[in-house]
Amino acid sequence: MRSGRLEFPGSQGVLLAARLDVPESAPRAYALFAHCFTCSKDVVAAARISRALTDFGIAVLRFDFTGLGQSGGDFANTNFSSNIEDLVHASDFLRERFAAPSLLIGHSLGGAAVLAAAHSVPELRAVATIGAPAAPDHVAHLLRGSRTEIEECGEAEVQLAGRTFRIRRQFLDDIAAQPQTERIRRLGAALLVMHSPVDATVDAENARRIYEAARHPKSFVALDGADHLLTKPADAVFAATMLATWASRYAFAPLPESVPAPDEVPVPKLADPAEGFVVVSESGTGAYAQHVQMGRHRLTADEPEPVGTDTGPSPYDFLLAGLGACTSMTVRMYARRKNWPLEKVTVSLRHSRIHARDCAGCETGTGQVDRIERVIRLDGDLNESQRQRLREIADKCPVHRTLHSEVLIDTVAWTGADPAARREPAGTGGRR
Repeated sequence: MRSGRLEFPGSQGVLLAARLDVPESAPRAYALFAHCFTCSKDVVAAARISRALTDFGIAVLRFDFTGLGQSGGDFANTNFSSNIEDLVHASDFLRERFAAPSLLIGHSLGGAAVLAAAHSVPELRAVATIGAPAAPDHVAHLLRGSRTEIEECGEAEVQLAGRTFRIRRQFLDDIAAQPQTERIRRLGAALLVMHSPVDATVDAENARRIYEAARHPKSFVALDGADHLLTKPADAVFAATMLATWASRYAFAPLPESVPAPDEVPVPKLADPAEGFVVVSESGTGAYAQHVQMGRHRLTADEPEPVGTDTGPSPYDFLLAGLGACTSMTVRMYARRKNWPLEKVTVSLRHSRIHARDCAGCETGTGQVDRIERVIRLDGDLNESQRQRLREIADKCPVHRTLHSEVLIDTVAWTGADPAARREPAGTGGRR
């Protein structure tokens, strides 16, 4: 599988961040993946399913909805209808740049969104949902602690999955007005409903309602024992494999004459592999001293004395620098967009290791865990509300999100002088 970052304009005119995963050869079909409520394109389920589909020759575009992940816009201004429009824009983008999607996949509320958007994609042949609610207003129960405040004041700050989101009354009005059952009845495409019988977030009754409302061809797969987000690798792999096998029956059906045949669809031209390519090599001036080449930039790395000769920052110093720089840039970008009087951002970071038993919020219960302490100083005539918002925005820094998400490290052996030009697999990759 090859993967590249893309951007396209969404429903509110802002750029949406996307990732296109493609097989090594020309794609036989294209799919569009919609993530769960308040999630992002980089959740484990989305990554694994995309990887599995590329093994079957299907290219997958996954993107962050407006105001989420790395996409622009304000989440408070979005609703279910804007999610549908984002999906239509993503479909149009694929049609213009490569080929229209013949398969839509949606996880949780994203599943409800693809069911609603299906009628706007004429080339569509199949739709798959994973843990999807039968109607979008199902998510209202997540807001019940703040619903009175939202209805009386027009909006409220809501804690969802450990993060704060601003929800407005228009969001509640929008999800309550969706004709979802009628949309499912006239879907006009093959449907696969995947759901866990023990899903504690969206109960399996929703899967039954979707399945009964739909016309044939339709299929159901029970994700027995899986949680809502498919956080266990085995559950995500099972769902991905079953979906890919099912999709191959429908997504490769003959296309209308106006749509390129599968063998005529070009291999997408992703970003030049040399862009963003980092090369690290020993300098020969010390036991561990390194030359670091980042495009046109030249740096050095080393271990501190007495292990090394301290000719440059350590590997963990580079890691902290990346997080600190990304944090500062993200905060500055948001303050500039809002025209807030932020004069200077200073980010101080420190890496250490602590005993797992001393970490109340860690999943690991034994041994040691890595800890990064980050202190953000905001200079300027900012009020407390603005300062709090900028602290929240700091957690949206792309590097911060990468450190909190699953990271796949593929290790390969280089042949030839140019590592960016020729690579050969060297066994299994590493995973964090």
